[in-house]
Amino acid sequence: MRIAFYPTLKAPDHPVPSGDREMARLLVAALQRAGHAVEMASPLRSFSRQPDPVRLAALGTAAASEIARLLAFWRGPGQDRRPGLWFTYHLYYKAPDLIGPAIARALAIPYVVAEASHAQKRSRDAWAPWQAQVESALAAAAAVLCFTGVDRAGLQRLPGLKARLVDLPPFIDVASHHPHASGDGRAPVRLVTLAMMRHGVKLQSYRFLAQSLHLLKDIDWQLTIIGDGPARADVAAAFAGFAPGRIHWTGLVAPENLQQHLAQADLFFWPGIGEAYGLAYLEAQAAGLPVLALDCGGIAATLRAGETGLLIDELTPEAYARAARTLMLNHSARQAMGQAARRFVHEERNLDAAAAILNATLVLASNGS
Repeated sequence: MRIAFYPTLKAPDHPVPSGDREMARLLVAALQRAGHAVEMASPLRSFSRQPDPVRLAALGTAAASEIARLLAFWRGPGQDRRPGLWFTYHLYYKAPDLIGPAIARALAIPYVVAEASHAQKRSRDAWAPWQAQVESALAAAAAVLCFTGVDRAGLQRLPGLKARLVDLPPFIDVASHHPHASGDGRAPVRLVTLAMMRHGVKLQSYRFLAQSLHLLKDIDWQLTIIGDGPARADVAAAFAGFAPGRIHWTGLVAPENLQQHLAQADLFFWPGIGEAYGLAYLEAQAAGLPVLALDCGGIAATLRAGETGLLIDELTPEAYARAARTLMLNHSARQAMGQAARRFVHEERNLDAAAAILNATLVLASNGS
């Protein structure tokens, strides 16, 4: 099948690292693995940081132009590239799809959405007109792929949508992931974290991590921080109180070199405040690392709590540090969790598994089921 793929939020080919862009690329790869031809449908970015009615009107005008352009192309010289299905990635109140539903109606093709979310409170605040666009798109969807239980819970409250929800757990391409070089349990315990340095919840997580590690100064550990971004100075300030040699900064790391850093670690450290789910947790587990995270957002969808890592339901640095101490002082527990983590991701969260779910969903959507 030829698929028109539309990421509302971020272009997948943008060079700046982002979980959204990586998941867009992974979805395309999985669709191609299933045998489908995928083409980027439109460069229009529908994202807005504020519920600005002027912005929404401008996006509506731009979307109308895109709809006209695409229909003229697919009904004219581009008929041989006409899609058999429209696939929108990442639909929520700040990034509505103003193109896909209209195209799908005009071409009489299925409309499918992946990673949608719906918060009822947005229907009662200034985002209500934006949320209405999201609800209209979801009503037109033949299928909606949910990455987390949190998203499913929000979506299934919408009338008639529950029967069209399909679970697609977060996944990665495991082809380049090799097991980490397991240490002998001797100090220091090698910790690693991987996250962009942005203001907001990313910086909040970095500060939370630093506060937790201050409670573990009696243990011999070293932390490698992989990432960079506009909040770099603030992140550095959060870790300024540690002794020299404790913290190692890599900056941005090319994807092909990331596994080398993960392979040298013993434990993946990232609280994950505000994470939708976090592909970094899957990256770490694929390398054979147990993970330590807070039980918030959709993080629970990326690991098996108690088997491949620990989820902390008390969202405090003290609770995080207590759990960390348990793993840092128990080499055999880390090894067992790391081995289970690698099996989990390589066997269940790979491109083939995602391709099978996607293909079955698209077949049902195309058949009108």
